[in-house]
Amino acid sequence: MTCFVVACFASDVYAAELPSGSAPNALEFSHFPDRMHVFIWRNWMVVEPARMAKVLNTSVENIEAVAASMGLPPAIKIPSEQEARGYITTIRRNWHLLPYDQLLVLLNMSAEQLAYTLREDDFLFIKLGSLKPSCEPLCYVEPSADARTRTAAIKSLVLDMFGDELQKPGEARFAFIKELNERLPASQRSPGQLKNAEGLRFIYSYCALYGDPLSNPDLDPYPDGLLERLANLGVNGVWMHVVLNQLAPSKKFPEFGAGYKARLAGLRRLVKKAGKYNIKIYLYMNEPRAMQEPFFKNRIGMQGVQEKDHFAMCTSSPEVREWISDSLAYVFKKVPGLGGVFTITASENLTSCASHGKHKACQRCGSRSAAEIIAEVNNTIEAGVHRGNPDAKVIAWDWAWGEWAGDAISKLSKSIWYMSVSEWSKPIERGGVKTAVGEYSISAVGPGPRALKNWELAKQAGLKTAAKVQFNNTWELSSVPYLPVLDLIAEHCVNLASAGVDGQLLSWSLGGYPSPNLEVARYFSEKPVPSAETVLDAVARSRFGDGAADARKAWTAFSKAFQEYPYHISVLYNGPQQYGPANLLFAEPTGFRATMVGIPYDDLKTWRGPYPADVFGRQFAKVADGWKKGLADLQHAVAKAPKDCVVRAQAELNFAEAAQLHFQSVASQVRFVMARDELLNKAKPLTAEEKKARLDEISRLVEDEIQAARRLFTLTRQDSRIGFEASNHYYYMPLDLVEKVVNCRHVLERLRQEAGKNNENSK
Repeated sequence: MTCFVVACFASDVYAAELPSGSAPNALEFSHFPDRMHVFIWRNWMVVEPARMAKVLNTSVENIEAVAASMGLPPAIKIPSEQEARGYITTIRRNWHLLPYDQLLVLLNMSAEQLAYTLREDDFLFIKLGSLKPSCEPLCYVEPSADARTRTAAIKSLVLDMFGDELQKPGEARFAFIKELNERLPASQRSPGQLKNAEGLRFIYSYCALYGDPLSNPDLDPYPDGLLERLANLGVNGVWMHVVLNQLAPSKKFPEFGAGYKARLAGLRRLVKKAGKYNIKIYLYMNEPRAMQEPFFKNRIGMQGVQEKDHFAMCTSSPEVREWISDSLAYVFKKVPGLGGVFTITASENLTSCASHGKHKACQRCGSRSAAEIIAEVNNTIEAGVHRGNPDAKVIAWDWAWGEWAGDAISKLSKSIWYMSVSEWSKPIERGGVKTAVGEYSISAVGPGPRALKNWELAKQAGLKTAAKVQFNNTWELSSVPYLPVLDLIAEHCVNLASAGVDGQLLSWSLGGYPSPNLEVARYFSEKPVPSAETVLDAVARSRFGDGAADARKAWTAFSKAFQEYPYHISVLYNGPQQYGPANLLFAEPTGFRATMVGIPYDDLKTWRGPYPADVFGRQFAKVADGWKKGLADLQHAVAKAPKDCVVRAQAELNFAEAAQLHFQSVASQVRFVMARDELLNKAKPLTAEEKKARLDEISRLVEDEIQAARRLFTLTRQDSRIGFEASNHYYYMPLDLVEKVVNCRHVLERLRQEAGKNNENSK
């Protein structure tokens, strides 16, 4: 649709400053009459109607009228906390709908703020596919007669499927923050706290903003209630993402340090507050951050290897190392009691010239080994931290270290802790496909051979050791606070106790919820180390009382089912499991590649990694079917739980049911894409009988997706924790599951029409 409204945004003044990548044409969502209707639906209950009206240059009344025409409930006041904490959700759902200039208005952000978010907020632009779809300016246009006919049909379907439940307000998104702000009753406070000297057990916040958590003091990354609950579970450290050039001033680099005083003041407040619970604050160091070319105009001796439009600050330059060390010394002097840092030096963002293996292209680093450069970066960080606070911990994480890891370990300062992902390189076989763990996994129980080998090398070098683990969830499924696979967690803890590591990082940005999984892990910090059965029985009794035996059966069923998960790094990063029933179906291939825990599209080829498509679908079906058996046992456990445990027990059941719906949905989506592609394959036309069989299969799968979306709508509407993960915010909102129902009915109609056309053409 061509838009002639003069006041609509059409300037490229902001877009020129923001990344676009290949800028393909945006997707069209034909289950709505047009893009305007999609925009209003997707942003309803996400941003205020007044903001939408501003974007479309129209009145609030027009926005509300269009919403009502589709059966959407009355508008509500959007909590300011939702806007501040949920901006990634807003960006993602409008990525194919708005050009940058209108997106900035919707977000109430400057171009500079959005550019920072896309780069530094857990590399969001990569999660969005490293491309910005090309969108024409979007304006309000009076709905046509055809549009009104379509919206009437949508409204009828929505009312038929969701009835009064849609009209009643559910739990507000981020409502869980209120609970995490509340202190525990005295009766629930346990003596489970570990002092920092007794062993390191640190974790990420369930609710912190990832990109710049110290920039807004009103958005507390670690509420008192969360700290207390974590401390009761044996956690004695929490971590946060920071960017070093924002934390300290520099005479050498005067452009660094903007806002550092406020950030350090916030950090001091956090250190003091966490200290009340014997918890230390740790900073994640992924340094030095790459800079754009103008930064090096008069600093050519510091310019390292290039990656896209950024260049490394070369750490073979003494001036760069001096800045790193001095900045950290400054931070640790100005923030007494800060616990320490952990580093990632060979992955994530481009940092040193060796961080992405490109150092041979640097004139200063070319003659040096990756091990030498990486060890030097870690030692530089250690020197700065310990100048500021000799008691702080410095932990070198070997993420993505290559075959040279042993050499790097031998070059590390003796005061550095060495950390490795426990389950990394563990060989597995699922559905007849042999592979190995190359990311986080709960379904494959660690430790693997890589960690065991490197921990031993570190011990021989005189270093303390730590295991990086995920005990709540992983990218296998991160849309629920924890996966109740406690048998697998207990097995991993037993193995780690045998390995004799000195500490544990309990989560990356996902997995910071105070859970029974962490309660299991706490028991294994005791001496002597208890048996898995003893621990699991104790946790089941504490949470389910007389229902403990049924809970144990459920946990075992979930654990057994989860070991069928078709694990591979491509599956974890690209599969649709995070979105489950909220991921849309498409009547025709989109042509878009699935993105890293961002937008799955319909890209089965990328979803499945090394698994054949049919095997991939069957494995998810095995997980879903086995999980469903455990749900029956967990229902019995909840029914027998004491009154003071019922709310917590019911929440665990809801999380488990939501997980089952996600696994089931992935299996259905895989089979749908396979059947759709066969139906549309003109190179291998099907017989009339085969077409009918495919359409019958598609009809069953679409109906399964409708029912899954309908049930998940109720679960997430009642519990704001379902669908949320700290670094990605909400994968889906309740209304996305209503949209999925509309989408499913439309796709099925389209495919039936297409099959009918093909039949006519073949006559």
